[in-house]
Amino acid sequence: MLKTNVGYSTDKDSFMSGTTSAQMARRGLSDTKLALVYSSVDYDQKEVVKGVKAVFPGVPVIGCTSFTGIITNDGYITSENGFSGVMAFSDEELVVGTAASERGEDPRETGRKVAFEALRNAGMDYAPDYFYMSASPAEEEYYLKGIQEVIGRVPFFGGSCADNTIEGKWSLFSSDKVFSDGVVIAFFYTDKKIENVFTGAYKETNNVGIITKVDGDRRLVEIDGIPAVKKYAEWTSQNPDKLKGANLLSATITAPLGVKDRLGDLVAIRHPMNGNDDYSMNVGNKLSEKTAVIQMSASVDELIESVKPTLYELNLRMNSTPAGYLFVHCGGRRAGIGDRINEVYENLKAIAGDTPFMTIFTFGEYGHEDDGLNTCGGLMLSFTGFSKE
Repeated sequence: MLKTNVGYSTDKDSFMSGTTSAQMARRGLSDTKLALVYSSVDYDQKEVVKGVKAVFPGVPVIGCTSFTGIITNDGYITSENGFSGVMAFSDEELVVGTAASERGEDPRETGRKVAFEALRNAGMDYAPDYFYMSASPAEEEYYLKGIQEVIGRVPFFGGSCADNTIEGKWSLFSSDKVFSDGVVIAFFYTDKKIENVFTGAYKETNNVGIITKVDGDRRLVEIDGIPAVKKYAEWTSQNPDKLKGANLLSATITAPLGVKDRLGDLVAIRHPMNGNDDYSMNVGNKLSEKTAVIQMSASVDELIESVKPTLYELNLRMNSTPAGYLFVHCGGRRAGIGDRINEVYENLKAIAGDTPFMTIFTFGEYGHEDDGLNTCGGLMLSFTGFSKE
């Protein structure tokens, strides 16, 4: 039987915070196979990991920093001192292989490298049933491509590291590494069901255009031959000059862009991050020319409420007793929700009840939908459930 447990701490000492979180997560567990760790950028991450390892000797540890806090069964956890959280997995039959690496010269090659390392660490020579990934918010799609070149199309879930100010102060970590630019993964070999719901929970508007120019992967230059910021401003009845710089980031939380997958099963949200002087925009995920982009819409009330139907849908798909949940919630959504974050907790708690859950806030979210195509997005929810049996 798979069991999970969650612990947390706001101790001002990084080592003690990691230790306290791990001790709380260890309660009722034996034969622990993995510890997922999430923490504040205010901490010394090496000390946090050291504290977790002191409680879980020999257990693989991976994780990342979370934007402003985490949510557990006990509420929204944050403090001026910092915070940490641990989600531990215990199952005699579960096999987990983890790996971590800094970016290197080629993120796609790094993805291949960590995939082979995770296979070796699991003692396996075949693909896992599911895998978890966390990466720096820049080239997630390339790490994913490299991993899938090794193991094929295996369902995945997870999200990027984040800081509190979008200044690159985020960290990724494993049992023996801490770095800001790279990837960490965990391969799960299990006969228990792991189910994921990946959604933006935004509504489509009738504002649709063709991407006619992209510079690199994430700089949207033109929509329908018109500078992207000007086109977006036209759609949303705003002054394009007031959408320059970081103004675009906050203005688009309730009205982002979306790209629909080839079968229409998923609209992956693309969060405009920065409005440039030439009216191009930097966007949080990869875009391609000659594809359609849709202006999406959701009020703050709808962002808060969206966690309930998402968790309902997850439970329907699982159709079994959950041992625990990992809720990956976009940090941009969390910023838009602001002081009402406790309402998100109340909505999650109302459905999850006493089933252990960990909610993290990321700058990129990862998941898959009906056809099994793994996708990276922003401003999204990636809710994952783990079955007991």
